[in-house]
Amino acid sequence: MTIRGTVAVNPDTQVDRSAGVTAPAGFRAAGVIAGIKPAGKPDLTVVVNDGPYYGAAGVFTTNKVKAAPVLWSQQVLTAGKLKAVLLNSGGANACTGPEGFQDTHKSAEKLAEVLGAGAAEIGVCSTGLIGERLPMDKLIPGIDAAVAALGATADHSLQAATAVMTTDNVPKQAVLTHPDGWSIGGFAKGSGMCAPNMATMLSVITTDAVLDQPHLDHALRNAVGKTFNRLDVDGGTSTNDTVLLLSSGASGITVAADAFEEALTALAADLVKQLQADAEGVTKHVSITVRNAASEAEAVAAAKVVAEDNLCKTAFFASDPNWGRIAMAVGNAPTAFDPALLDITLNGAAICVAGGKGVDRSEADLSGPEIEVVIDLHAGSASATVLTTDLSHAYVEENSAYSS
Repeated sequence: MTIRGTVAVNPDTQVDRSAGVTAPAGFRAAGVIAGIKPAGKPDLTVVVNDGPYYGAAGVFTTNKVKAAPVLWSQQVLTAGKLKAVLLNSGGANACTGPEGFQDTHKSAEKLAEVLGAGAAEIGVCSTGLIGERLPMDKLIPGIDAAVAALGATADHSLQAATAVMTTDNVPKQAVLTHPDGWSIGGFAKGSGMCAPNMATMLSVITTDAVLDQPHLDHALRNAVGKTFNRLDVDGGTSTNDTVLLLSSGASGITVAADAFEEALTALAADLVKQLQADAEGVTKHVSITVRNAASEAEAVAAAKVVAEDNLCKTAFFASDPNWGRIAMAVGNAPTAFDPALLDITLNGAAICVAGGKGVDRSEADLSGPEIEVVIDLHAGSASATVLTTDLSHAYVEENSAYSS
């Protein structure tokens, strides 16, 4: 089930998809079947930091409707320390009121008891259908089973990445090993309700580098801003979005903040590419780059509008180089530019030049799975890229049947 391969990042680092959260020293993980999902698939993951350092940082959904585990994890992370993370699929535990928060608290207390830690040192994440409480009679015993199954092999990492899946087709994980002897590993899940400010997406990233908590937090926020927040499948920002970064310090190697952030960004970018490739109903992997905007924020805003526009997305699905839809979408963005200078390139074909028709549409070949859209605003020097997908029959069918 795993996606294997190696992606070059720079001469010093490589991202490898054959391993994940257990690759850095000091971490164990497990993924088990607890019975939360009625189909009897893996649905409970535990990631444990064995130290000697327990630094942690997190980035969460900006949705006003936040799930109980998000509220819990935000609360415990104020101390900047986590010894373990508990994640379940099969239920979001969102919009479940005080009882749902109590369920999260109980699950954190249970894992803390088994590990000999405190509940305030346990992060919790959930994913699945909103509005239903979790079956605690299955989740609590499942924690015992997950702890009993903990290990540090590549298989344990894959099991952990698998048990958080909902509509995902494949688990998504990666590890980056630095030649200086430290590493970063992680997994992510998510294939729909994906938009900037994250997605129906959970990610746990581990590192054995020695780095203080403020630098962990700063690096994570910058990396998320450039990677997870640049994936926009359908414009839906979830109630449960969470990215957690845990540091064990087990390598004993102190890493410069800028070097760590570069490596973390590379790892996160690879996980996001995997999320894009496995998006719900995907047939096209679309990259939208806006160049020469007045600011990076305006470049992101313009790219997001195109990424979320259904007319653009259906044209991508049809392999139709209908650049007029892209021009229309850009014109609706909160971005300053002169329409008479607008250029649009599709897979290398300059199909719109100076706000009007460029080369013939037949020169823009969109028949393959990769579509590159480049929009030049000629309004400044900033640029940004947002990843998205097409709007297919399969996407509609999958989401119309999700809760049944």
